[in-house]
Amino acid sequence: MGKYILKRLGYVLVVFLILSLLMYLVYAMIPYDRARAEVEKFKEVYKNDPVGFENKYQEMRKDMGLDKNVFVRYLGWIGVVPINGEYQGLLWGDFGYSYEKDMPAQKVLVEPMKNTIFINIFATVLALGITIPLGIFCAVKRGSKRDTLVQVGTIIGYSIPTFVTAILFIWLFAIVLRWFPVSGMKTAGAEFTGTRALLDELYHMALPLIVMTFCSLGGMTRYVRASMTEALSMDCIRTARAKGLREKVVVYSHAFRNALIPIITLVIGWFLGIFSGSIMIENIFGLNGMGRVYIESLNAKDFEVVLLLQMFYVIIGLLGNLIIDIAYGIADPRVRVNK
Repeated sequence: MGKYILKRLGYVLVVFLILSLLMYLVYAMIPYDRARAEVEKFKEVYKNDPVGFENKYQEMRKDMGLDKNVFVRYLGWIGVVPINGEYQGLLWGDFGYSYEKDMPAQKVLVEPMKNTIFINIFATVLALGITIPLGIFCAVKRGSKRDTLVQVGTIIGYSIPTFVTAILFIWLFAIVLRWFPVSGMKTAGAEFTGTRALLDELYHMALPLIVMTFCSLGGMTRYVRASMTEALSMDCIRTARAKGLREKVVVYSHAFRNALIPIITLVIGWFLGIFSGSIMIENIFGLNGMGRVYIESLNAKDFEVVLLLQMFYVIIGLLGNLIIDIAYGIADPRVRVNK
């Protein structure tokens, strides 16, 4: 197992370097000059001194490393080549600088990441708590009226786009019933502290959580139902029933374990997905999350923040595949991950 993990980590490193180079080249090809944008802030100072303005521009290009070849800039961004005589970049804990926010790129993401992780963990746990029992129930009662009703409901829920569901829920719960606020993360103008501030924030997050949970029910329920239906048709399940085992033991101890392989992909995938942000939900409800920061940074051409976010997503995706493979071996001894 240890040798396999080390081998896969080597693959992760190689793939990360390849993807990071490709992503860096993509943003380097965008016709946008950050040094020019920054020096424009001094336009009034140098309005009668075009030579000084140009010298300031060239100085900024040198400070930012933009006077170097794009591959040299990439190596400097990674941290293996010095820029202006100093080693910076990812290997040295320098994750870039947000010129729009005027702070290190990682600091821009601290608070949004907390909010994104909180809302997504809550919604994921709630959704899994509903869909796994519901999917098992539908598989056991396959073909019954209740199963048919659930299937119709999940198809409808799965087919409606997230933004449509969000708008409908805002109209019903925020405008008609007035149970929840329309958007935002706290009451406008309020200066709550302590527990009162926490409750106010939870109150504003309630409707987005409901929307996220509702939107995930359809696909997840059908996925669990399909896995359990296939597991219940296996010969070992028929043998277990023929031996006189109780139905609960057959379903939850034998069938569910055989259905775990595809379900593990679903569960781990959802938990890893909490870091990627809920772009649509965060923008509709005005939540300060990673998805919203991603869109804002793209619009502002704050590419240092965008690159950091995308590299973070790449790492999460690569490590997620490794975690899923290891979880396969734990859930089913027939799966070998040490070769």
